[in-house]
Amino acid sequence: MKIDWKRKLSSRKFWAAVSGVVISVMVAFNADAGSQEKVAGVITATGTLAIYMLAEGSTDKAALKNSDDKE
Repeated sequence: MKIDWKRKLSSRKFWAAVSGVVISVMVAFNADAGSQEKVAGVITATGTLAIYMLAEGSTDKAALKNSDDKE
């Protein structure tokens, strides 16, 4: 079975799971709360950027297809 990475990377549940796992590992290794907050922020920002890029790519692809169909 092939993994649909585009769908996976645009999923808020996926990014919440990544954040949860990383923060849990940090807690297990006694990382301070400030570091945990910074890492959670970086993961959230990365997820937001990935979702934005995928959405813009889909929008651009649809616009290109519509312009090709009109010609």
